[in-house]
Amino acid sequence: MPTPSMEDYIEQIYILIEEKGYARVSDIAEALSVHPSSVTKMVQKLDKDEYLVYEKYRGFVLTAKGKKIGKRLVYRHELLEQLLNIIGVKDENIYHDVEGIEHHLSWDSIDRIGDLVQFFEEDHTRIDALKEIQKQNESED
Repeated sequence: MPTPSMEDYIEQIYILIEEKGYARVSDIAEALSVHPSSVTKMVQKLDKDEYLVYEKYRGFVLTAKGKKIGKRLVYRHELLEQLLNIIGVKDENIYHDVEGIEHHLSWDSIDRIGDLVQFFEEDHTRIDALKEIQKQNESED
């Protein structure tokens, strides 16, 4: 299993490759706000653990294992953003909150959150009812 730090790199590499067709050390460093040397060290570790194939000075590509995990990590991130949006978390807090919680949830919890998001999205009156409860609770404060 990858560490939370490894997950951040795999997720970002996956996103960059999906968007641009490639991921460079400089792109990853910028996206994660880290030094390029840190990216190079992590890329070497991810290569050793078979999440990607790295050739010095030539770049890297995700392995099947890396792609599978990258896709799942992006899904986890988007699902948590969706949930926080549904329950009324302010837009300016969502990204930071997701970054803070995503590594601390089991995949079982992620699957249950997926069920909950589906429950709300299948019938928007449920979201309206939740907003009504929130409005009542705010007026009591």
